[in-house]
Amino acid sequence: MKLCRTIVAALVLVASVAGACADEPAKIKIGEFIPAAPPQPAPEIALTDPAGNPVTLADFKGKFVLVNLWATWCQPCLKEMPTLLALQDRLGPALTVLAVSEDHGGGASVTPFVVKLGLDKLKILLDPKAAASRAFGVRGLPSSFVIDGDGNIVGKVEGEAEWDSDAMRAALAKVLPAKPG
Repeated sequence: MKLCRTIVAALVLVASVAGACADEPAKIKIGEFIPAAPPQPAPEIALTDPAGNPVTLADFKGKFVLVNLWATWCQPCLKEMPTLLALQDRLGPALTVLAVSEDHGGGASVTPFVVKLGLDKLKILLDPKAAASRAFGVRGLPSSFVIDGDGNIVGKVEGEAEWDSDAMRAALAKVLPAKPG
């Protein structure tokens, strides 16, 4: 009888938590750009480049960046990497893609992967302790954040995205600065 009451209490707790969060999945659209309303300051994160040099988001002040958190073992991450490269090629100086690897092995595991897939045009950064994931409060990989020149998050994408699609470019155009001329 005590076991039955415990199970019923657990089910009630789960139901109440699920009810409290019932509208949250509706807000999350996997792979779609969600504008921040209002924009929020990006967390300060300390990363390294593959050579071991320190890099922070403050190093990109004045530029729009897309921080993409990924790992070599993450299949959706691997699928979206070529589309990030295509986006970087297309948008050039208007947006800098920072591909932040959360691999625990750091450069030893990431560099051969980058070379093999020809991702050398992306700015690859390393975060082997996953501090960036914690700082941004991500729920899974890949997760991406668009940060404006003032250091504010202006939008995010949770899950795998097609970064070079017309729909994504249109969504990004709403938050990126207009091209002069």
